[in-house]
Amino acid sequence: MADSIFGIHEAAFRVRTDRAQLLANNLANSDTPNFKAQDLDFRKALQQASDEFDHSSTSLTMTNANHISGDSFTSTSKFLMYRQPTQPSLDGNTVEAHIEKAQFMENAMQQQATLEFINSKIKGISNALRGE
Repeated sequence: MADSIFGIHEAAFRVRTDRAQLLANNLANSDTPNFKAQDLDFRKALQQASDEFDHSSTSLTMTNANHISGDSFTSTSKFLMYRQPTQPSLDGNTVEAHIEKAQFMENAMQQQATLEFINSKIKGISNALRGE
């Protein structure tokens, strides 16, 4: 993470974005028969994302010292888990809207906090470049 000015927050934002899409998909399929609600193991996904960033070996060629290097962030799909329902439904759907909404809102607040940290880091760097 030493190469990133955002530290672990860059990887956290990416994982939280993936989780938000997953939770939104669960909510969208709350009436689909036999749909199985999924979530991801955030800690393991974040660990993998930060490890990949630390050890990234990109295939991009930097032709100028001012180029930004790419990273090899991959999908969080290998950390998907099926949610166990507290009240099974007759149609086999395991989405419980109240739980999904709560998880979605919690993830959104954490994602917003991460984004605010990244934004403040950018403002700090911008202020330093302007000599403030």
